[in-house]
Amino acid sequence: MATDFISFARELSEPEALTAERTRAWKRYSDVPFPTKRSEEWRYTDLAEVDFGAFSAVSPAALPDDDLPTEVRRVLARSGERSGIVVQRDGRVVHVELDEKLAEAGVVLCSLAEAIDSHEELLQRALFSTTPTEAEEKLWTLHLAFLTGGYLLYVPKDVELGAPVHCFRTIEGPGTLTATHSLVYAETGGRAAVIDEFLSPELDGESLSLHGATVHGDASSSVEYVALQRFGRGVKHFSTQRVAAQRDARLVTFNVALGGALSRCEVSSRLLGPGSDSEMLALWFGDGDQHFDHHTLQHHAAPNARSDLLFKGALTDEASSVFRGVIRVDVGAQLTDAYQTNRNLLLSEGSNATALPNLEIEADDVRCSHGATIGQVEEGQMFYLMSRGLTRRQAERLLVFGFFDEVLERLPMEGVRARVRETIEEKIGL
Repeated sequence: MATDFISFARELSEPEALTAERTRAWKRYSDVPFPTKRSEEWRYTDLAEVDFGAFSAVSPAALPDDDLPTEVRRVLARSGERSGIVVQRDGRVVHVELDEKLAEAGVVLCSLAEAIDSHEELLQRALFSTTPTEAEEKLWTLHLAFLTGGYLLYVPKDVELGAPVHCFRTIEGPGTLTATHSLVYAETGGRAAVIDEFLSPELDGESLSLHGATVHGDASSSVEYVALQRFGRGVKHFSTQRVAAQRDARLVTFNVALGGALSRCEVSSRLLGPGSDSEMLALWFGDGDQHFDHHTLQHHAAPNARSDLLFKGALTDEASSVFRGVIRVDVGAQLTDAYQTNRNLLLSEGSNATALPNLEIEADDVRCSHGATIGQVEEGQMFYLMSRGLTRRQAERLLVFGFFDEVLERLPMEGVRARVRETIEEKIGL
């Protein structure tokens, strides 16, 4: 892969600051060993099964602005109002549009390559200066080294986006490595919702997706960030998401994992100001031999803050999932209110779920709780539905949708909620 990076870097036409950051990341990647199953964070997902040397980074060459994939056009034609659209094909940004009134109000929506010129300080602080954990570092530095796609959404003070920004990432063939990043920054009082949608056909080989997201909310801001992962079976997808909430900010993350052969998502939420509020939601539905791995951190660094996590997964056939969550409360973060819930529904004897909730509390005036459940579908419910004329498969899918509804109802923006519902219905066959 070293030769691949050298040839990849030679093709780049970008600001020197961005080239310097990716070169620094590559050097660090080369020095850091791959994590193994001896690590608690990687015990249930074996990176040794991923041949990273078999993937080639996509060429950074530009594509025509109107060259949109068919599936993206289909979704755009069926979905509702949007404040903006970003389309990326094989890791390259090919289309960006933003509502004119929002642009006049100071909202910025642009590719990361453009943002390094106009918002270099912001990118340095929110992206390149980020220190990954030991478990994240190997894939994080690889992601930065080959970063070609990505966008910046910047929301000025007291500006509200009335409709979501919808962003698409597509992979169109096997053998590729795509690295993209989403950077969402809301100033004081800013309000926004973002949907990142990941798409590909069923591939006849493997491809690798490395995704990162940084969501920052200044005082009294509100951001909803939704990631809809519905890649084809040939894709192995790794996502690292970092959320930071200042005083009285409210940030919501919602991860939906439906596709891919392997999908691992790490979500960390840092509550940095008093009164900050973090809601972390996720759904996944696996069939065949799909594997979903979710790691979360609710980090309370300030007093009088709240976090609430609800992750639910349903599995059938030989599919498997892992949830490992940590609530961490720092010294001095008194009056913390934190909850963590993981629920798993198994629809077959061959499916398997692992749940590992954890607490790390260093303050004494807090309210923290966590819990996890793993259970089979109730035969009484199945019998009732099948006695009304449904097949067993139809009854299972209906129960899954009802199982997920508790999480879907917590999405505040109707346009976002409608798109998530539609995507899940397509996956489970309702």
